[in-house]
Amino acid sequence: MMTTKYFDFEYELKEIDLAIEILQNDLETDSVQIHALEDQKNDILQKLYINLTPWQTTQVARHPERPGFIDYTQGMFSEFIELHGDRLYGDDKSIITGWATLGGEKFMIIGQEKGKDTASRVQCNFGMSSPEGYRKALRMARIAEKFNKPILTFVDTPGAYPGIGAEERGQGEAIAKNIMEFFGIKVPILSVVIGEGGSGGALGIAVADKVFILEHSIYSVISPESCASILWHDSKKAQQASEALKYTPKYLKEFGVVDQIIPEPIGGAHRNQELMMATLSETLLNNVVLLKKKNTTKLLNERYDKFRKIGYYANK
Repeated sequence: MMTTKYFDFEYELKEIDLAIEILQNDLETDSVQIHALEDQKNDILQKLYINLTPWQTTQVARHPERPGFIDYTQGMFSEFIELHGDRLYGDDKSIITGWATLGGEKFMIIGQEKGKDTASRVQCNFGMSSPEGYRKALRMARIAEKFNKPILTFVDTPGAYPGIGAEERGQGEAIAKNIMEFFGIKVPILSVVIGEGGSGGALGIAVADKVFILEHSIYSVISPESCASILWHDSKKAQQASEALKYTPKYLKEFGVVDQIIPEPIGGAHRNQELMMATLSETLLNNVVLLKKKNTTKLLNERYDKFRKIGYYANK
């Protein structure tokens, strides 16, 4: 799929795509010419995306055409039945929940959605969830537990919403309670970072037996812009902050924050959503089969130990 947005480091691709488009519109064009350009494009993509800098990875993770949670619900699952509300305040549109079927397996799915255009982004608050979103997620996790069905969570948020209303309704408490309660949910939980995993806003639905991350996603305690603002009082130094945060998949796997890096199609998930979803589906189904074989005590103990072992203390 041709993308309409190009990053600065993709300037060669824009020129090739334009040349391909011109040739495709020319009825006298020899298909060999088009194939040659497409091969050239794939070579460039391969070289570019195998050596992305942390800031470039951040840009790809935030790409406006990158598949979001709604795309995955439509492209991966069948029989999706959305469930709404936290039964306390309202229905947060930034967290979508419901029953869905994948490969014959029934799941409770919980995911963060940023939106695709101005209207949907405003409705979803740009993926920044409020307390009622996290309380809805916990309500659905308990329903999944009641019916003994596994849970899939899809993380994609710059962070929890820091507005006055959210704080008044207990934002910190809602996230903290989710973290605590998810450790005790007695069914398999799998979580995947599909774009941007920002701080507690992400962790509020990411306590899981297996945590995956797509190859060009990020997962961090803070955004690079906020980090730069704190350290250097200049958000424009976000690129410098991205180098220091070490929030790309390679480091996250090394630190034990994630269990597995899921490869993306050449050039990112936005260039071939169908292939991305097929790869992710296979990974999730293979892992849920293994998790379902564990008894509840072993499942919960390993989930707890997994998070207790993240990171290390250096005595200097």
